[in-house]
Parts: sequence; C-alpha cells; structure tokens
Amino acid sequence: MTLQEKIKSDMVQAMRDKDAVKVSVLRGLMANFTTELVNKKRKPDEVLSDEEVTTVIMRAIKQRKDSIDQFKKGGREDLVASETAELAVIEGFAPKLMSPEEIMVFAKQKKAEMDVADKTGMGKLMSALMKDLKGKADGADVKTAVESLFQ
Repeated sequence: MTLQEKIKSDMVQAMRDKDAVKVSVLRGLMANFTTELVNKKRKPDEVLSDEEVTTVIMRAIKQRKDSIDQFKKGGREDLVASETAELAVIEGFAPKLMSPEEIMVFAKQKKAEMDVADKTGMGKLMSALMKDLKGKADGADVKTAVESLFQ
C-alpha cells in the first residue's frame, strides 16, 4: 500500500469515526496530491510515488508552521490551536526527520568530501546536502548546520 493509499484509507476511517479535524486535514492533503499530479501534467486519478507524497506532506507541514508563527504574532490563540491540531495529524504521515546533531555529522563528512575550505563554497555544500537529505532533514536545520561550519 502506497502512502497516498494509506492516507486515503485513514480519511475513510476518520469519516466513520466522525473525526472532523482529521477528515478535513486528510481531504486537504488528498486535494494537494491531485494538484501535484495536475502540475506534473499527469491525470488526476493517478497515484503519486511515496517520494512525491512526502514532498507534498513536508510542504503542508511548512505551511502549518508558518501559519502558527503568524497567528502567534497576531495574538490569535484560537487559530494557533486549530493549526497545531492539523499539524499533529499531518506529522503522523511525515517521515522521521534527522536531528540537528545527525545533520551536523553528515555536513562535516560532506564538507571534507567536497574539500570546501571557506564560505565561498558554502552554496555548493548546501546544495549537495539538500540533494542528499531531501525528505530526511528540514532545510532550516541543514542551513544552520552549514552556517555553523563556517563560523
């Protein structure tokens, strides 16, 4: 069973359980999957690969986190609570991300491997790391690790 099919079956189960938040969030994800298919010039009823589904999920997580930050700044605790509940549902389907410590170890290895000595090669290192860690690490954590290597 692909990740997209699992999300669809969980949505059906959430409907049976009358879990309104989960149904709403999973419907939104399914709509995002359809949008992704259309954007890739594929038929809307096709199934995305697990890697593509993970990309859509990570994008949804980032959107929720950004919304939470904005709502906190605006003093809208009611919306913070609803976005946090939605984020918890989505994170249940996201792959486990690497910790900042694991990213730092990987970044040090890649830096030595690419023989990057100063800040001029920081962009190349960042690009290579993001390619290797796609779907495994948060981009902000990777950026922080790379920046700390050149301080």
